[in-house]
Amino acid sequence: MGLKILVVGGGGREHALVWKIAKSPLVEKIYAAPGNPGIAGNAELVHVSVDDLPRLRDFAVSKRIDLTVVGPEAPLAAGLTDLLAREGLLVCGPSKAAAQLEGSKVFTKNILAKYGIPTADFRVFDEFDDAQQYVLTHRLPLVIKADGLAAGKGVAVAGTYEEAIAFLRDVMVDRVFGAAGERVVVEDCLTGEEASYIVFTDGEKIVPLPTSQDHKRIGDDDTGPNTGGMGAYSPAPVVTPEVERKALEKIFEPLLAGMRAEGMPFRGILYGGLMIERGEPKVLEFNVRFGDPEAQPLFMRLDSDLVPLLIQCAQGKLTDAEMKIDPRPTVCIVMSSGGYPGSYKKGFPITGIDEAERLGGVQVFHAGTAMKDGKLVNNGGRVLGVTAVDKDIRSAIGRGYRAVEAIHWEGAYFRTDIGKRALARISDRAP
Repeated sequence: MGLKILVVGGGGREHALVWKIAKSPLVEKIYAAPGNPGIAGNAELVHVSVDDLPRLRDFAVSKRIDLTVVGPEAPLAAGLTDLLAREGLLVCGPSKAAAQLEGSKVFTKNILAKYGIPTADFRVFDEFDDAQQYVLTHRLPLVIKADGLAAGKGVAVAGTYEEAIAFLRDVMVDRVFGAAGERVVVEDCLTGEEASYIVFTDGEKIVPLPTSQDHKRIGDDDTGPNTGGMGAYSPAPVVTPEVERKALEKIFEPLLAGMRAEGMPFRGILYGGLMIERGEPKVLEFNVRFGDPEAQPLFMRLDSDLVPLLIQCAQGKLTDAEMKIDPRPTVCIVMSSGGYPGSYKKGFPITGIDEAERLGGVQVFHAGTAMKDGKLVNNGGRVLGVTAVDKDIRSAIGRGYRAVEAIHWEGAYFRTDIGKRALARISDRAP
């Protein structure tokens, strides 16, 4: 009998997870809660939301699930791993205590400071007046972060005092992010180039995925407000082998040792958002799960079976097995609903996905989609992750955008410059 696996979540990352897990010969059955129409091609959808922890537990127990893989951060921060573990079930995802690395910016900054891990200087505030006074006496730009989870939107890089105070007021007074804004971190603004470094870990051993880079802002040339991510590519040329070595030795290894020393060993997927300047990496943030949209291009490059890695992380027994990686670059272009990350309209029919995938080397991952009257429609901010692989980064970008051009719905939006930084670095290195 093969394995029964439950994937928690319903976005593009979870579609990529299910797509990759379905290729494993070890797996007999995949369930996804709640899943989406794209995921339905490989998994049985379970109509349970990611924040309904008791029902997720009851389902996993009733089906005797062999492994639960938690996609989004919120159920991890709420303690889903602990809940399932108490039932004797295996979960790939950190405990509630360890998930504070994403669930609380204050917790993370304090851990980084305590264990001497490179990051920006910072101060923590729980009163608006104190935070405002600090901001007004410090040089700009400053980065202001709501302490708790805010779906990737609780951060502002303030270039003017007006921007800084307005964001502080939104977070701490008007509570636009709810309880996530009870405290804020105000930190110096790091300069350089961002990259994503994602590893599998059992709490001690580390098996890294290839490097990647996402595009957070809504507009071309990194303009406009932050989003959950408008595209990503792998590998990220900014992460040289030397930068990767420093990231492991100065950031990931001391962090895992620190978490063990604090009595909350970290098992699962650890994602470091790094800022790299002059070859030196510093921590911007940590996430406690696969990135979205980084998972999409990463899983297209992963030739190994993903399932043994997930099981070993969950068991706390990660081997030193090398991952087989496709050397060809991959690019994911996110297509979103018009108006995102602000208000947007749902329910417009989507066409052209089959045509896009017929180009070859293209996989369209569903994020915010739904079925309505027998038709696929947009049902969220980020709707599709159009992901392409090709012989070099320029070709992969071209293939991805040809696929995007085949897909249509009313108001569809996408950035036109995904992968631009990689192209610039390659041009710089050309003889």
